[in-house]
Amino acid sequence: MNDPAATLMIDPRDDVAVALRAVAAGDAVADGVTAQADIPAGHKIALRAIAAGEDVRKYGWPIGHATRAIAPGAHVHSHNLATSLSGVETYAYDPAPAEALPAPAATTFQGYRRADGRVGTRNEIWVLCTVGCVARTAQKIAAEAQRRFAGRVDGVHALTHPFGCSQLGGDLDATRTMIAALAAHPNAGGVLILGLGCESNQLQALLDAAPHLDRARLRAFTAQAAGDEIEEGLAAVAELVAIAEHDRREPCPVADLVVGVKCGGSDGFSGLTANPVVGRIADKVCAADGTAMLTEIPEIFGAERLLMARATDQAVFDEVAAVVNDFKRYFLDHGEPVSENPSPGNIEGGITTLEEKSLGAVQKAGRGPVTEVVRYGGRAHKRGVVLLEAPGNDAVSSTALTAAGATVILFTTGRGTPLGFPAPTLKIATNSGLAQRKPRWIDFDAGRIVSGESLDAAAERLMDLVLATASGQVTRAEENGEREIALWKRGVTL
Repeated sequence: MNDPAATLMIDPRDDVAVALRAVAAGDAVADGVTAQADIPAGHKIALRAIAAGEDVRKYGWPIGHATRAIAPGAHVHSHNLATSLSGVETYAYDPAPAEALPAPAATTFQGYRRADGRVGTRNEIWVLCTVGCVARTAQKIAAEAQRRFAGRVDGVHALTHPFGCSQLGGDLDATRTMIAALAAHPNAGGVLILGLGCESNQLQALLDAAPHLDRARLRAFTAQAAGDEIEEGLAAVAELVAIAEHDRREPCPVADLVVGVKCGGSDGFSGLTANPVVGRIADKVCAADGTAMLTEIPEIFGAERLLMARATDQAVFDEVAAVVNDFKRYFLDHGEPVSENPSPGNIEGGITTLEEKSLGAVQKAGRGPVTEVVRYGGRAHKRGVVLLEAPGNDAVSSTALTAAGATVILFTTGRGTPLGFPAPTLKIATNSGLAQRKPRWIDFDAGRIVSGESLDAAAERLMDLVLATASGQVTRAEENGEREIALWKRGVTL
């Protein structure tokens, strides 16, 4: 069979092509190159002879080195390709010329403008807890309040976690900071913070550390001091609903959007379809003076120089270098290699090394200037591309994106997941097969790009969906009641 269209070489410097469909041994896949083995869709095929120890390029950058000689037409994967990542690195600031970014066709969405000037995409009541001991209590309050007050606000939701006690030092501080940051989120028209009373994460200390909270839309108490904590919680939520139900959506510029970008369960198509189309959304938002936020620091290892070259100045470059090397030391200090990635699902989908995964993943941030680095638990303040410190774990990093101010999350996936987060989360399939198998999970099919749709056309479709979602259209995860948070536990447990 002679079907060169069955494979794609992403960059003219590449040594490999990606199989767009399953390729059988003997198929001609490029000029003068015949497949030497059956190659699954999303996996790599060698376009030339590669010597043992030689770098292998994809996306125009090395994705590792050959562990043995590789013949043209051979399947390139974990049996003959390995990471070249090791430890921390020294970086030099070498800024790239700024690129012109395409502005979005639509310039407004219908949002909720808050007292601090930020704009929410939802008007919900959030019930938070200082400690996991009252997590179920928070859930009971939210469930009953949702039943009692349905239709008066966009929803009442408990965002719970198992921590807040038996924590020390910076680990406890991080839990406190994250809860305070979530309490200030513009998607919350009102917040109830429920404490227990004897926990390490004391309620008053949390409130004292969060002067930015809108106290008119905040209620807080400890369960140990309450007569009936469920009824007291419901009374507090009733007060918040009475305030928030008067909020109204109004036209807001795209500049007021804070879009978080995330990938989970990547496959060999992630870097060809969903991630680059999300990158175009990041470009449109940044061109309109909005914010696109990238996280998952371990999943930029090997591609960090692309982001460093876009730093707006030396100070931002230094912060990018510091957050990358700090995360590498985090791995090394725990006796783990910095390249302990991709996951089994990634590997099955065709991703071999962390460099390959990272080069596909950073495309979600588009081509805009990197203006700020935000540490875990912090909040984004600058417009443009913001790099947020958090691990790759889906729930931990998406919670961090929300706490940092993301009001919509674009989540690309090649394997699929039902998980949802506090900010409305659009699931973007890298391949049409996933979109067809899991229509209750997936909001957008980027796999059409493989079938011939242009990236620009797909980006226009996705931008329309982003603005509709920001204006109130519910996501699949919201329809399914999927809404979780997870905190990054790094310290000692007493």
